[in-house]
Amino acid sequence: MSIRILLAGGTIDKQYNAANGALDFKTSHIEAALALGRCTAPVTVQAVLLKDSLEMDAADREALLTACQQAVETRLLITHGTDTLVETAALLARHHATKTIVLTGAMIPYIMKDSDASFNLGGAITAVQCLAPGVYIAINGEVFHWDNVRKDREALRFVKRG
Repeated sequence: MSIRILLAGGTIDKQYNAANGALDFKTSHIEAALALGRCTAPVTVQAVLLKDSLEMDAADREALLTACQQAVETRLLITHGTDTLVETAALLARHHATKTIVLTGAMIPYIMKDSDASFNLGGAITAVQCLAPGVYIAINGEVFHWDNVRKDREALRFVKRG
């Protein structure tokens, strides 16, 4: 069972820019995280975009949708910023009934101490292999159906709606 990981950016892939003191993107850390975690699941990593999810627009989400549609794999994992992860999941859910799509992200960048990125990535790798076709969010050690989750900004985690 092959998994395609589609990179969209988000905090999970940000790094510190010493020149301006900001967190931004230079390259993805996902392959390094997989290697460090000794991931043995067969994965292909494809960069679609590297953006903060608050800066994503309709064209960016369409690029992710196209990448999902063109993937030969039926198990897809998308790394994404947590601020608009649910919005992207909703778009994908309207167009995919036969593939298993799991989105994940992080509150703290992979390269920073105390990051949740490796934990979330590992959980999502496992989840995408076990779930039935549909669109899900795997984060904080939990799996949520795309339409029953929201980001709790105060607690810095995802929770069920309601």
